[in-house]
Amino acid sequence: MEGDHWPHGSCDGAGQSLARLRDRASQFFESLSVAELSHETHRHLWISDWLRVADDYRTLAESARENHSAWVAREAWLCSLTALEVVRRLSCPGDAESAGLADEVGISLRGFEAEAGLAIERVKIDCFDQGALAGFFLPALHRGACAPTVICLSDEDITLGSMMSRLLPASLCGTMSLLLVDAGNSTVHRSFKPEHRLQYWLDYLEARPDVDARRIAIYGEGEGACHASRLALSDRRIAAAVCDGGLLTPVMRRASLRWMTGFGQAVPDGASTGSLPPSRRLPCPLLMVVGSRSMIWEQDALDLQAGYRQTGADCSVVVPNNVRHPLGEVENFIAVDDFVFEWLGSKLGTARQLDAVTYL
Repeated sequence: MEGDHWPHGSCDGAGQSLARLRDRASQFFESLSVAELSHETHRHLWISDWLRVADDYRTLAESARENHSAWVAREAWLCSLTALEVVRRLSCPGDAESAGLADEVGISLRGFEAEAGLAIERVKIDCFDQGALAGFFLPALHRGACAPTVICLSDEDITLGSMMSRLLPASLCGTMSLLLVDAGNSTVHRSFKPEHRLQYWLDYLEARPDVDARRIAIYGEGEGACHASRLALSDRRIAAAVCDGGLLTPVMRRASLRWMTGFGQAVPDGASTGSLPPSRRLPCPLLMVVGSRSMIWEQDALDLQAGYRQTGADCSVVVPNNVRHPLGEVENFIAVDDFVFEWLGSKLGTARQLDAVTYL
């Protein structure tokens, strides 16, 4: 078990590249089993070991700062963030090891920004009498005169800080800039629809000289996946969307109807829900991530995709491999994040084309 799961031992922790560490972390999740996750001793040993990996990389980053090696420091901070995200995925409410996790993530984010030579821009937009919007712009690590950009939407269950710490290591391996915004929380008046607030962000990106206005995509998680669908539907400036495809509203309406009437059963895995697809189709390529990230069922996504493909539209589905156990689910977030950015790259012209349906 040690050779398969533990990041130390056969691997020496600090000193590996970000790509190698992420690959090892992905293999770690793929090798997990329900029985092992249910065993408290195993789980706490894994948490402790990944915390040591994070500490090793933080030490390496601080040493690189003293040696004026920005490239090493940057990669070490990203490795530390990746290890801390593994800890967060393994942790459960009440775990002593997770008590200071947010502080550890904050240290690594501040270290990356201050010492790794890549600024995280804090952006504020005044929306006239409607209020103000705030977000973070992360320029691509490898970019030309102007780079494709992805607007990343969080919601109340996914903070901007946690999304940033998870997506930074994935996105900086490529050529895309990120704009991280909270679709639900802002000082903008509540009567102002989320998709209208997001159009202000599109205006902002179009005005930046380092953004390719023809290659702006949107990516939403949780409720943000619904907001992403609405923006892609209403604004032709979106070149690609990772969203719920407009499915969440009819799915929630159907669930509410079942609750009010007392009729119907929960939909088993693999069973068709018979949900009606949205009356309007997104004009840009879209990817639906099945599960908690978009809150949609696999069969709903496949049914919608079939309708899109009959008209020749570009619609893809990815189904993550989640390990279920008594305390919840553990997702291989690295495999999902890497796939999402690879798909975005394929639609924004920076990577190869992918299959229409992918099971991770």
